[in-house]
Amino acid sequence: MGKSGVTAVSLAALLCLWVVAAWATADPMVLPYPGEVLSVIVDHAQSGKLWTHMGATLQRVLMAFALAMIGGGALGVVLGQSDRLNLWLDPWVTVLLNVPALVIIVLCYLWIGLNEVAAIFAVALNKFAMVTVTIREGVRALDRGVTEMAQVYRMPLGARLRHVVWPQLGPFVAASTRNGLAVIWKIVLVVEFLGRSNGVGFQIHLYFQLFDTASVLAYALSFTALMLAIEYLIVQRWERASSAWRRA
Repeated sequence: MGKSGVTAVSLAALLCLWVVAAWATADPMVLPYPGEVLSVIVDHAQSGKLWTHMGATLQRVLMAFALAMIGGGALGVVLGQSDRLNLWLDPWVTVLLNVPALVIIVLCYLWIGLNEVAAIFAVALNKFAMVTVTIREGVRALDRGVTEMAQVYRMPLGARLRHVVWPQLGPFVAASTRNGLAVIWKIVLVVEFLGRSNGVGFQIHLYFQLFDTASVLAYALSFTALMLAIEYLIVQRWERASSAWRRA
């Protein structure tokens, strides 16, 4: 059985477990059957509400992800190249790594306000340090001998970045991308839960207040499916391609 077959069987087993658990609880307010959740998804998709809120959440995820990758990646490159600067800034990065996400979100809302800028900045800041650490370690792992050889042969900077630096740093960027998306979308839901008027997190908050478990699961599973599609169709393929030269 191939990997796709194993994945399908595993998901089917999880669905069966859900059905058994729903039958055992016998209370749709605790755990509805999969069919009930699917019915809610279809209803909200037909009305357009599902796409509106998923679009708002996806937009926040992409904007926060871009900020975290650009800012954290740039700082990671600098710290990886400068031991002296890393000595001074490493404690800052370590502190940011260990500050709870909820604290950063609340402080951003208090300092900036309950607006879109605060929401995106809070999410990006939560991922910033993780990107910095990953890219810093990638820069430190670069083969100095290959870099020096490229300098000896006077390889142009653009060609050096493309053929020497990027193939070695690519797997670290891909890993940071994969972990970043997995973390960021979860934090975005918390940000929306606490202080936004749209998005999947806002809808989960709304239906949580109404004790509507089916709707909570409908929005959560819908966005989970979207992020899994991005993971399998884009991120994992890029990660395999970026590290193919190592296997070769």
